[in-house]
Amino acid sequence: MLDRIGDKWSLLIIAELRTGKRRFSSLRESVPGISQRMLTLTLRHLERDGLATRTVYAEVPPRVEYELTDVGRTLIEPATALARWALAHRPAIDAARRRYDAALARD
Repeated sequence: MLDRIGDKWSLLIIAELRTGKRRFSSLRESVPGISQRMLTLTLRHLERDGLATRTVYAEVPPRVEYELTDVGRTLIEPATALARWALAHRPAIDAARRRYDAALARD
């Protein structure tokens, strides 16, 4: 489970779904850098794990919406806390990475 919720795309999609139902095309537009294939795979994994649901409407053209399940919604608070931590500590982490890389280059 940690691999699933800890990957780059899952957390971004969960964040996008926190406000309610979203169409595939809307998710694709709002998650920068995600390919159609990766969005499809990530949504399938979230659905398989019981974190999101997929609803298909019999319309022309077909409409598909995704939303978080009750279990998926329990991830919103911890995911938000993790994002806040990452933003708050990004300068320190970036500095540590630069020091590490510089030391490695000297060796």
